Amino acid sequence: MTISTRKRVLGGFLAASVFVALAGCASPPPETDATEEPGGGATAVEGYKPCLVSDDGGFNDKSFNQSALEGMERAADELGVEMIEVESASANDYAPNLENLVAEGCTLIVSVGFKLSADTVASAKANPEISYAIIDDWADNEGDTDADGKPTFDGETDAPNIKPLMFDTVQAAYLGGYAAAAWSAQSGANKVGTVGGIPIPPVTIFMDGFVDGVAKYNEDKGANVATVGWDVAAQQGSMTGGFAANDTAKQAMQGVLDQGADVLLPVGGPIYQSARDAIADSGADTVILGVDSDLAVVDPTVADIVLVSIMKRIDQAVYEATMAAATGDFDVAPYVGTLENEGVGLSGFGAFESQLPDGLVEELAALQEQIISGELEVTSPSSP
Repeated sequence: MTISTRKRVLGGFLAASVFVALAGCASPPPETDATEEPGGGATAVEGYKPCLVSDDGGFNDKSFNQSALEGMERAADELGVEMIEVESASANDYAPNLENLVAEGCTLIVSVGFKLSADTVASAKANPEISYAIIDDWADNEGDTDADGKPTFDGETDAPNIKPLMFDTVQAAYLGGYAAAAWSAQSGANKVGTVGGIPIPPVTIFMDGFVDGVAKYNEDKGANVATVGWDVAAQQGSMTGGFAANDTAKQAMQGVLDQGADVLLPVGGPIYQSARDAIADSGADTVILGVDSDLAVVDPTVADIVLVSIMKRIDQAVYEATMAAATGDFDVAPYVGTLENEGVGLSGFGAFESQLPDGLVEELAALQEQIISGELEVTSPSSP
């Protein structure tokens, strides 16, 4: 199956023999105004050096760090410039890594993830001549406090040289939840589950959309597919405590499997590996949903259990930001990826395409259109 990376696909699912991915590429920041060389290559301003710092998941997470790296590498190759990437082994590395990138002469620094927020803001304030972007965070850590002394923030980035790259992933996760419910109903298990890494907005937004999508399926079909692992109203559920694929994560996955779920959404980069291991040990006929990237493509070893992936096109957002900054006139207006601009969406169903319930593809296409038009409101407490 071919998935388009340039053209948006909305509802053309009428050919029963071919499934076209619900999402193509994002169209994040505006196209660069850089001059074009023969052959179409954009020209960067002299001295342009884009740089990237990972969170502690590392660049081989088959998820958002890796996707960000791929986006910047593509831009750097097209521009013909040197880029630098630094990998963080722990949270203690964030500030030193940012300092090292400043010392290396980076003119654009992209931080991968919510957890780098405070250190990215501090670095941006100390270096106003450098352009920054951060994934999955508004860089808004300052403002008022509520009666309990908790920050309420002020709705503005804390430094004028930071561009937030955000994703309203709840929209795509809603479609993923609907698909998961349809699969589980067809199998007769009638139960799906989810496990997160840590309870931060970029994680819980997936879980919210997933649970609500299951509820939509039940409403539309008069079904009774149950969800375990996450309570949307309470914003509480099953968490592994981190993004590492370890015994703790595996036990959390097993806890969901033990409750009878035959579809599992692990949200947190490498923890999908713990889901894979728990499924293998249990002998359960369970499938998983990937997150961020098309998991069946980036890790073919799990393609036989990946029903579909809930994607956010971090690669494209970073690529476009890197290309735009090459002009020397960086636009810090926040980018929010949605179904409409293809910043988020579903992958294809891969090997499971021929096994899908009748009409599911068309139903997902119709739901996507309703979300884009505003007819169907899909949101999360963590929506950007």
